[in-house]
Amino acid sequence: MRMEEVFLIGLGLIWIIFAVVQDLRKREIANWLNFSLVVFALAFRLFFSLFKGEGFDFFYQGFIGFAIFFILGNLFYYGRVFAGGDAKLMIALGAVLPLFSNFPLNFNLFLEFLLFFLVVGAIYGFVFGGVLALKNKKRFKKEFSKQFKKSKKIIYFVVFLSVLFMGLAFFDLLFLYLSILFFVSPYFYVCAKAIDEACMVKKVDTNLLTEGDWLYLNVKIGKKIIEAKWSGLTKYELALLRKNKKNVLIRQGIPFSPVFLISYVCVFLIYFLFGGIKVFF
Repeated sequence: MRMEEVFLIGLGLIWIIFAVVQDLRKREIANWLNFSLVVFALAFRLFFSLFKGEGFDFFYQGFIGFAIFFILGNLFYYGRVFAGGDAKLMIALGAVLPLFSNFPLNFNLFLEFLLFFLVVGAIYGFVFGGVLALKNKKRFKKEFSKQFKKSKKIIYFVVFLSVLFMGLAFFDLLFLYLSILFFVSPYFYVCAKAIDEACMVKKVDTNLLTEGDWLYLNVKIGKKIIEAKWSGLTKYELALLRKNKKNVLIRQGIPFSPVFLISYVCVFLIYFLFGGIKVFF
């Protein structure tokens, strides 16, 4: 393994560990942490390309990775999968992950990271949600029943489709898998919704609020309404709330940064153990 690869892997690992610690302690990842990772990674690539004398492919690949993950991070953010800090961490890793001066090999690395990220993220979300549901049994059961009643018509329709696909399974086994998927998906949705409403909403003193926190409900102050929006609270809105309200309900998100750390480590363990990425190409 070359020196530049070791440096980038170590740089990314250190920054992700700092992000995880900050996320678990404060439920946010500071902008300076994400932006500094981009600056350090691209600056290292530029200086390495200048002094190594092998052309600028190493720098260009980092910039291409940054651009690709910029698009991915924004898709996750505006698709309401990520909070802002998680999206920016994803974007920052785009400047780190391309280890090679060859785009197909780097694209392999991107795909493998995303594969691990999706699998680990699903397992992590399921376990984290399950722990929250167990810790808040009474509220979860009550909310689950409420959400089930609200979604009853959709659930019955999806179960009907599941039975229909089960009958078609006699002709093709694929329909059996689709039947199982259709049957369990509405219950997963109701569980996720119940956990979100029963376990992720908390009353917080306005002095403890931070920029980007999500209001659970709109808050009216005089003639002005502070909306419960995905982008979270602004500094101006924070000042208004602290001046006029003692506490508000906020919606807490799951700290997702550990998924980045686990996925990152898994990808490079494969790289160390097998000498390269050979999963896709």
